[in-house]
Amino acid sequence: MINLGAKKLILASQSPRRKELLKGLGFDFEVRSKDTSEDFPINLDPSEVAGFLSAKKAAAFAHEIGPNEIVLTSDTVVILEGKILGKPANEEEAFEMLFALSGKTHLVTTGITFLTLEKELTLSDTAKVFFKELSGQEIEYYISNFKPFDKAGGYGIQEWIGFVGVEKIEGSYFTVMGLPIHLVYDVLKNL
Repeated sequence: MINLGAKKLILASQSPRRKELLKGLGFDFEVRSKDTSEDFPINLDPSEVAGFLSAKKAAAFAHEIGPNEIVLTSDTVVILEGKILGKPANEEEAFEMLFALSGKTHLVTTGITFLTLEKELTLSDTAKVFFKELSGQEIEYYISNFKPFDKAGGYGIQEWIGFVGVEKIEGSYFTVMGLPIHLVYDVLKNL
């Protein structure tokens, strides 16, 4: 267990998954969030987008961070064949995304940014996810029961689709879930 001393950890995310993962490390933290545009330069390499967006989210707190505060932001992107799959706007988009992922391998990159008054550090972690072939009926069942509209790529690995659709992962399960908790721990340990 790490003692942050006088430092106060702020998780700048409303994601219940990120809250759950950070709580699992045993840290006390406060949740604060701001709506931040998830636009990024179109010429940015897909592998750099999560880090870019995470740093952009941290920048929103730059003028209000206290002297003993550590702001942690995060962003996750799903990359299929060099293209980013964002969050689906509706059932049709979610179906298209999951149908495209079916039977293929894709990458999930999560970027994290730590911001204090003294410094900013952004790191990214990538996992390779192998999906089995999914039937249209399976995809429709998942979408209607789990409403994955707040999830990059239209799915949450910790939900039903992850149970039945993911054959294997190369990398951290928690990176796919939205927070590379091993990196978070290492950075906080060394602050």
